[in-house]
Amino acid sequence: MRLPIRYSFLVPTVGEQLRSAREAQELELHDIVDLTKIQSDHLRALEEGDYSIFSAPVYIRGFVRTYATLLKLDTSKILEQLGHELADSGQVDPLLVRPEKKFLDAVMFQLSRFSRRLIWPAAGTAAAALVVVVAYVLWTHHRNVDPTIGLGAGLYQMPTNSGEILPLPVTR
Repeated sequence: MRLPIRYSFLVPTVGEQLRSAREAQELELHDIVDLTKIQSDHLRALEEGDYSIFSAPVYIRGFVRTYATLLKLDTSKILEQLGHELADSGQVDPLLVRPEKKFLDAVMFQLSRFSRRLIWPAAGTAAAALVVVVAYVLWTHHRNVDPTIGLGAGLYQMPTNSGEILPLPVTR
């Protein structure tokens, strides 16, 4: 019969397992920092079980996974126990809670399902249709405009007489 995880006094915590494995391999904390590139404050917090300094449980899970892998521990068991510890401590494990879906998430999911092979030709066809419509509107507008609007007086000036007689040429 397996005891529930809540009886944690029988099972060492994740932090205790990490610390004991590190000490068994005769590694110092600064060696782990050099190998994993995880800050020493975070490693100390993991070994002490102080998860409050982390901004999100996903960082805790990632750091524990990296640390346990380096120490060659059973990563799946460590992460399972970490999930229970996070749930008991009041921090929610991201794998146990489904994120709330909003309208924008559903729209973006549906849009992501379209292939670029379909989107680019459709966008090109829409752009070509827009160009054709704009060209037609401009052409019909240009065709209906009177070409003499805006023209000033021409070069030829009408004489001031009534037009009944022609002016006589002047000889010199």
